[in-house]
Amino acid sequence: MSNFVELWVYLSATPLFGLTATLVVYLLAQAAYTAVNHAPWANPVFWTVTVIASGLLLTGVPYPTYFAGAQFIHFLLGPAVVALAWPLWQRRADLKRRWGRLLLAALAGGVAASGSALALGWAVGLPSDVLLSLAPKSVTAPVAMGIAASIGGIPALTAVFSVVTGLIGALSGKYLFDALGIPTDAAGWTARGFALGTTSHGIGAARAMQVHADAGAYAALALGLQVVLASLLLPLVLRLI
Repeated sequence: MSNFVELWVYLSATPLFGLTATLVVYLLAQAAYTAVNHAPWANPVFWTVTVIASGLLLTGVPYPTYFAGAQFIHFLLGPAVVALAWPLWQRRADLKRRWGRLLLAALAGGVAASGSALALGWAVGLPSDVLLSLAPKSVTAPVAMGIAASIGGIPALTAVFSVVTGLIGALSGKYLFDALGIPTDAAGWTARGFALGTTSHGIGAARAMQVHADAGAYAALALGLQVVLASLLLPLVLRLI
């Protein structure tokens, strides 16, 4: 037992700890996700975050120590997002035909996502800096943090809101779409994917990609449109208000 404790102390103090722990937990979560036929409640990102966070709290390992290794995976977020452009390129003819409607839908979705968060936060009396941190919650976390910093929010808090928003969308999207009667034909997958990417950014897009190719492609498009629209319009609108 003493040898195990010594090994744990050694591993928890090295950069390999965060990398190894993340990979092992995610692979186990992904295996379980596959075993239950990709059920939304078994989302591997959700369970990986839950298990890693619980493990750090129980063992007392500081987050900077964990992130010293996990940052190697964090670095791959950029290339992963860029790779989402490939399914869009495959559907470029369809995008040229629909670009006006897609842009309008993205604008409406972004206004609804940000506006509803601000309205609910204001209704319960949240401080102004927390409200401003909520505004970009439906934008992918790295961009949302930059927007929050530019409008007077708290970037670290925005990152939490962004991740939680993405997980909620990935976990509940299927049930909500089914309840609304959105079909699973070609048009339905497009609508489901675009809605999920609009509200739940990268985590939602990853879920959509696992379910259907068209849903994943349009979720990636919605993610990109929200990044551009929120970066341009949120600081301008909030400054005018």
